[in-house]
Amino acid sequence: MSLEIRRVEGRRALKAFVRFPHSLYKGDPFWVPPLDLDDLATLDPAKNPAFEYCEAELWMAYRDGKAVGRVAGIVNRRYIEKWGKRRARFGWLDFIEDREVLAALMGTVEAWARGKGLEELNGPMGFTDLDKEGMLVEGFGELGTYATYYNKPYYPELLAELGYVKDADWVEYRITIPSGTPEKVKRVRELIAKRTGAGIAAWKGKKELAARYGDEVFELIDEAYSGLYGTVPLSEAQVRFYIKTYLGFVDPRFTKILVDAAGKLIGFGITMPSLSRAAQKAGGRLLPLGWYHYLRALRHPETIDMYLVAVKPDYRARGVIALVMGALNESVIEAGVRFAETNPELETNVEVQGMWKDYEKRQHKRRRAFVKKL
Repeated sequence: MSLEIRRVEGRRALKAFVRFPHSLYKGDPFWVPPLDLDDLATLDPAKNPAFEYCEAELWMAYRDGKAVGRVAGIVNRRYIEKWGKRRARFGWLDFIEDREVLAALMGTVEAWARGKGLEELNGPMGFTDLDKEGMLVEGFGELGTYATYYNKPYYPELLAELGYVKDADWVEYRITIPSGTPEKVKRVRELIAKRTGAGIAAWKGKKELAARYGDEVFELIDEAYSGLYGTVPLSEAQVRFYIKTYLGFVDPRFTKILVDAAGKLIGFGITMPSLSRAAQKAGGRLLPLGWYHYLRALRHPETIDMYLVAVKPDYRARGVIALVMGALNESVIEAGVRFAETNPELETNVEVQGMWKDYEKRQHKRRRAFVKKL
């Protein structure tokens, strides 16, 4: 049987690239389909402002004319400048259980990266740290989240056979929401608020949130996340892009803005109702009835997904994150939410993991970024 690697060119080929996992994971109870429109926008140089400083190529593998795999190669010049590592990235990697298919796909990306004078290949990674990243290595029997990749157990096994090794791990927790807030915890939060002058800002709608705090949110992301694995500073165009992407769909119940005594943003927590089951029912499409499943999930959540949490560095030691988490906790209890998914946290980020110390939790997933010298 002949195996062929084809470069993705044109809108029709891009749609085939985006839709490939739908056939690969058809009927899988744990895979969560991304929204096709999101992937199409992310991979389109005309729509994704990351292409201001990134370049990318996409490839698909075909055996006897049938699609059997896909991969993207990315060069992020800001990453190279910031971290001093001459690395290319791979992402959007999916393939049937066949070592030959994976070897052909990765060999194509490796040759492309070497041709650009790069020395390592790292992934799965996106264009920025706000894209999906990391390959699942534990938790294959757990429902995925909307913000993460899902993959079969053979993915990391076959990748390791090709010489790829661990570069970083993220862990994920499933948290059980308590039935109430102890009086002791409430008193501690009151003391922190009094001592720091910090408090939760009130806002009513998405437009108000974006107008008042949108720029500050992403400035804080750059500041608070700057030392984390793989991060690069966002451009002004990217900030506009992510304000629309993230803040255009937030729920006032589950998004908390922390401000100082002067009303300036010093922290935030952005969470969303879980869209995992809705995405499975919608099959990655809004039409004809996919929108209904998403809308219902947003209105009546049993689980919330935590997307972004950050506090200004000079406020971290002052305990103000307790104000954000406390406000979120009260809102989810009121809404009848039972569980929270943390989404990926670097295994070395003990500060973030410390936020869950007082909650009933289960570390149920682990994902990995691999690297290989070229």
